Amino acid sequence: MKKISVLFLIIVSINAFAQKQKKPNIITFMVDDMGWTDIINPKYHTPNIALLMKQGLRFTNAYATPVCTPSRTSFISGMNAAHHGVTNWTSPMKDKNSDAEDQQFSPSAWKMNGLDPRSYIAYPQLLKEAGYFTIHVGKAHWGAAGTPQANPYNLGFQVNIAGHAAGHPQSYYGKENYGNIPGKLSPQAVPDLQEYHGSSIFLTEALSIEAIKTLDAPIRNRQAFYLNLSHYGVHTPIQPDPRFFQKYLTAGLDSAEAKYASLVEGVDKSLGDIMKYLEEKKVADQTIILFLSDNGGLSTAPARGKKAHIQNLPLRAGKGSVYEGGIRIPMIVKWPGIGKANQVSAQYIIAEDLFPSILSMANLSNSKISQSIDGKSFVPFVKEPNLLDSSRVLVWHYPNKWIDQDGPGINYKSAIRKGNYKLIYDLRTGKKELYHLSNDLGEQMDLAEKEPNKTNELTKLLKDYLLKNQAPMPVDKKTGKLVEVL
Repeated sequence: MKKISVLFLIIVSINAFAQKQKKPNIITFMVDDMGWTDIINPKYHTPNIALLMKQGLRFTNAYATPVCTPSRTSFISGMNAAHHGVTNWTSPMKDKNSDAEDQQFSPSAWKMNGLDPRSYIAYPQLLKEAGYFTIHVGKAHWGAAGTPQANPYNLGFQVNIAGHAAGHPQSYYGKENYGNIPGKLSPQAVPDLQEYHGSSIFLTEALSIEAIKTLDAPIRNRQAFYLNLSHYGVHTPIQPDPRFFQKYLTAGLDSAEAKYASLVEGVDKSLGDIMKYLEEKKVADQTIILFLSDNGGLSTAPARGKKAHIQNLPLRAGKGSVYEGGIRIPMIVKWPGIGKANQVSAQYIIAEDLFPSILSMANLSNSKISQSIDGKSFVPFVKEPNLLDSSRVLVWHYPNKWIDQDGPGINYKSAIRKGNYKLIYDLRTGKKELYHLSNDLGEQMDLAEKEPNKTNELTKLLKDYLLKNQAPMPVDKKTGKLVEVL
């Protein structure tokens, strides 16, 4: 009897150890151009995002870059944009510089085709090598067509659905074949969804259905999976999702805002469908979900209404800007059994942190990595939400011209944050702005002249960082010289 009891305890211990060592499933649920306030805007119906916040932790100081491709490259490489050199969005056409024409500057020598995957190792590749089934569904936009980086298969994904070189869909409508119409085809036409062509199924819904299909095999085979569900919504064109559009018009929203709200609710439904599926398959408790955006919310007119740069209030400006509205993003982490539920962390984190964090979650922190990583794992802050590291330095570098006209914090700007202080540097004029974010979230009170020591400290840190990483800089047309941070 005693031997049986001992044997039973050994078996239980082995099973417990095996269960503890089992790899968690991981999902990154990315929304394109979703603003920091969109997940808490009472005008939008987002019950599933609200549920995810209750089940997990919200980072209120999460950041990306001002536009998409630099963020996506930082996510997958672990490197800051000033380091990897992809500082602007990549055109779907190879060797085409997406920078707008400028009178003062010639374009910087940024990597206009994206970052060659042969120069680094992407974390999906490391997950695949560790036994994960790796899936990409939706927007990719890592590089120009005809380059290795445009194809998610070259970044470690074993499945790719609808991911290619374009950064937005030609159409969200199945009845328009998501842009695949003879005679009207453009590089933005979404690939791979032929079975939905001619249907009434909105693009967000089609991607959700396909994502769920891809999870069936690994769940059935008890194989750990990594799913990167990267929605084209809520990027332009702001086309209304007919499932939700009328309710927002009835609620009194103007047409532009009602269209946008319908896109937001569409991605919320997608999140809910994924979460429900995980529960039905009894793998929700083994699945980490990371919800995030690739940059701040769009705030330019007329796509977001008649008045520009008010859509992300209390944050200043929006997409394309180094002010908070352009770089601060929604970020939620649900980690069953490890992260505490219904928590908030004020720790500031940035796009490149996703790389080491996912490896840590998958117990792959000791993986052999060829590139120098700038990101830091945010896992300690998920485990202990009250922890704060105010010594860390974050850098944003945008030596490019995003749109034809300069706007607030838009075009040829760099920025740096340390603790609660943030400095913005204008590459055109050398002007410096200093803000204390805990006292001035809207960046309205410039402290540069009042606090010269802090201004000089952050300027030096920014300059040293850009020089160390040989960051691309614009060229002054008059002098023919690279711009310098002074």
